[in-house]
Amino acid sequence: MEYLFDQWEEIKRKIANKYIFLFFDYDGTLTPIAKTPQQAVISEKVRELLKKLSRKPNLALAIISGRQLKDIKNIVGLKDIIYAGNHGLEIEGPKIKFESQVSPGLKSVIRNIYENMVSGFSRIKGVLIEDKGLAVSVHYRLMDAKDMREFLSIFSEATKPFVAGKKIKINEGKMVYEIKPMVAWDKSKTVLWLLARQQFLVEEDKILPFYFGDDLADEDVFSALKDKGLTIFVGQPRVSKALYYVKNPTEVAQFMEQVLELK
Repeated sequence: MEYLFDQWEEIKRKIANKYIFLFFDYDGTLTPIAKTPQQAVISEKVRELLKKLSRKPNLALAIISGRQLKDIKNIVGLKDIIYAGNHGLEIEGPKIKFESQVSPGLKSVIRNIYENMVSGFSRIKGVLIEDKGLAVSVHYRLMDAKDMREFLSIFSEATKPFVAGKKIKINEGKMVYEIKPMVAWDKSKTVLWLLARQQFLVEEDKILPFYFGDDLADEDVFSALKDKGLTIFVGQPRVSKALYYVKNPTEVAQFMEQVLELK
């Protein structure tokens, strides 16, 4: 990976005369990772930058988050941008309203797992179970390390039968496990679908997508956009499929400011 701002002159040339489609993850990308999801609040500066970008011609803007759709919409609080919640299982935006077809049976499985998790983890301090409707997140950032063995045992007991039965899939993030229904839809497919939709409205070779993400779930998007756009990992450099990196969400905001100057 190369540092984004070391290559800024080249990127400026790529942006010239292009329709820009900006995709951002939320936690760890637009705002720093916090101890709990409730504490990860977007700054007024970043919200204002997003608002200004959303009003620019020849530019589209989407936030692709693991959070529930209503949650990410309420947090950001802006109109005229695209929101994808639960890693794309729910999408809303200008002239878009989509929910992945999750069967009642799979929804029941997710509900069952959530209830079992709430009961099972009640005796371990620091575990946060997040009900996201179509998915469940299990956060253990605040848990004492000595409880990890018991935590993993309870987690496995609650999920193993449904993994074996191919009812759910589990993704690991930063001190969190994401439990989702086994459907053929994820962040990468969401981004490609939104990009294809925009290409229908704009000449395909005129669109240049950018994707910013910080977690393992974003690596599939980095792969999917290879040779299609610019992918940026947010955080200290590590092995990633992204082309570039920025150091933190502050530098993501710096990128937005520079795009506003160009556009």
